[in-house]
Amino acid sequence: MANQIAVVAFGGNALHPEHQLGTIEEQESNASLASAAIMEIVRDNYELVVIHGNGPQVGNVLIQVERAADEVPVLPLYACVACTQGTIGYLLTNALRKECNRMGLHKEIATVMTTVVVDGNDPAFQTPTKPIGPFFSEAYANRMIREKGWKVVEDSGRGYRRVVPSPVPISIMEKKVIQQMVENQNIIIACGGGGIPVMIQDNEIKGVEAVIDKDYASSLLAQEIGAHLYVILTGVAQVSINYGKPNMQTLETITISEAKKYMAEGQFPLGSMGPKIAAAISFIEAGGKEVLITSASELGRALKRQGGTYIVR
Repeated sequence: MANQIAVVAFGGNALHPEHQLGTIEEQESNASLASAAIMEIVRDNYELVVIHGNGPQVGNVLIQVERAADEVPVLPLYACVACTQGTIGYLLTNALRKECNRMGLHKEIATVMTTVVVDGNDPAFQTPTKPIGPFFSEAYANRMIREKGWKVVEDSGRGYRRVVPSPVPISIMEKKVIQQMVENQNIIIACGGGGIPVMIQDNEIKGVEAVIDKDYASSLLAQEIGAHLYVILTGVAQVSINYGKPNMQTLETITISEAKKYMAEGQFPLGSMGPKIAAAISFIEAGGKEVLITSASELGRALKRQGGTYIVR
């Protein structure tokens, strides 16, 4: 293979931002915009693996599941993640095909339903913290606690939400297939929503009521398929320290030792930039060359070293 591999990850809110309803037509339009930006990586002579989040989308699926609980069997959370992998994969596959046609590129594009192995002894299973799905009344929340053993938290006066574990991914089961497909110069969509979480017990694969952070999953996949470049698309063009303060400073290139120092200082909160920086550090420490964090609109310039934040060894 002449070209090196790039893995690019972006959040589900790129396809379903908060100010939209999340109709299929809106998401198709947003997928076209995202795909046009992502293809800058192919234009820069990389083979491409795309990983997407699914926060808003799986939330909607869970609402549908709860509302239809009296009519059809309830889907477990891991099956809901699989549903979003299929739907978002369909949207992105179509949008990327259109971009390839527009650019005169002859590439096959495929979505790989991806299962990600987690450890049943991960501490996350003892302290679920990841809110998912819709808001419930206190009465309904208490009923779910009694009947289903849910863990529930009150969310800022807006109601009650279910919380589930978010364990660290330890292996991606389809990594060899994904690597073979991308080395054959196909564009691959994988690890949607962080992947379908499973555990292996007595040689059986079992789905898990959990969600996997897509930044950690994308970093792991990038490591396992030998990617050269790992790109994280987010809402800001560059990473900053002292964010929102008068002494805010944007970062162009930082080493992993500098990134660790900033994390220790609390510069990158867990709810925003923290997981992205941690995922970047993990990728480079495992042998990756560099990580680029930027926005979709700035990706073209950032690939030319005219923007974004690069994290290097």
